[in-house]
Amino acid sequence: MAANDLQGYGQAYVVSEQQKLDWCDLIFLTTLPTETRKFKFWPLTLPSFKYVFFLDPVDVYTCPPLHQRNGSLLSAKEDCTTKNPPCSRPDLVLGVSPHSDGSALTLLLQDDEITSLQIKHKEEWIPVKPIPNSLVVNVGDATEILSSGMYKSIEHRAITNEKKARISIAAFAFPDEELEIGLVDSMVDDYHRPRMYQKVKYVDYMRQVLARKREGKAHTDLVKIENKYTSCSLQFCEKCGK
Repeated sequence: MAANDLQGYGQAYVVSEQQKLDWCDLIFLTTLPTETRKFKFWPLTLPSFKYVFFLDPVDVYTCPPLHQRNGSLLSAKEDCTTKNPPCSRPDLVLGVSPHSDGSALTLLLQDDEITSLQIKHKEEWIPVKPIPNSLVVNVGDATEILSSGMYKSIEHRAITNEKKARISIAAFAFPDEELEIGLVDSMVDDYHRPRMYQKVKYVDYMRQVLARKREGKAHTDLVKIENKYTSCSLQFCEKCGK
């Protein structure tokens, strides 16, 4: 993939030549808004590919609870198809490293034949067995920050399989990149619902996420408020403007 651009083929979140890569290949495409599509990355050998995506089965503009409160919360959609080839040593490498999605919401279509996806729950990795004709819905970081932790983004990973390849398709719904995400002031309650994250412009948050390799939910610490006395030591501070 090109520098500073997620769209294309290959690997993402590569920040060092010494970094251990995931056992996967992926194609990452922005499908909405339509003017952001880069057709040079779209497959030419599958004539029906563009037709399927033009139908846009995940319309991020038709979510009334989110759209009516803030028309910019779900304004972009990106799709990622990931292939994990068979791996002779699945004990040595992951198909996808542990991470949470930077999106607001993620819809995932799993491979019905292989249980590869795992979610982290109480410090243990729990396999997510595929259910035919169904989607996995993940809460993303943007929703966690916006809700001040009421809805938590899901840390997950994918393991490799010694005998079978696995393909998954994820659709990510993103806020407008200029939107400032964070708990609205009228919802803040120091006793029942304190502000857990600094308000941050979404594009600034994603720049920090994409500059790091996948390391669980470490990137959410960039905007997390530990307590009212330490907020100015964070990456983003609404008081001092850093």
